[in-house]
Amino acid sequence: MAISMDKALGNLPDHLSVYGKRSTLLASNIANADTPGFKARDVDFRAAFEKASGNQLSLTTTSGKHVKGTIAGAAAGPLYRVPNQPSLDGNTVDTQIEQAEFAENAVRYQATLTFLNSKFNGLKLAIKGQ
Repeated sequence: MAISMDKALGNLPDHLSVYGKRSTLLASNIANADTPGFKARDVDFRAAFEKASGNQLSLTTTSGKHVKGTIAGAAAGPLYRVPNQPSLDGNTVDTQIEQAEFAENAVRYQATLTFLNSKFNGLKLAIKGQ
């Protein structure tokens, strides 16, 4: 019986890709914290993940009278962050928020790597027959 790597790993590689791209954006925001007119950007994780995995988000209904469909039109690219307190020079980067988001993203990336590692360990055990 053949092992399908796509089924075995699930969507964890897609998660890693999105977290990696988000890390790049957040690092760019932090690096440009003092650049006049720079607009902070971030990724909508759900839209980016849906684009990376090729899935569309389905709407669930609780009654037959509800409208059925999918959510479309969500931007999967970088979005501009709305500042809590805009600066006089037009820069929308809040360094503390960016650093907190970067730290959270790093933790999520590391957790996804841990899950992926456990999947590989499970596959290795299955191949060895243990």
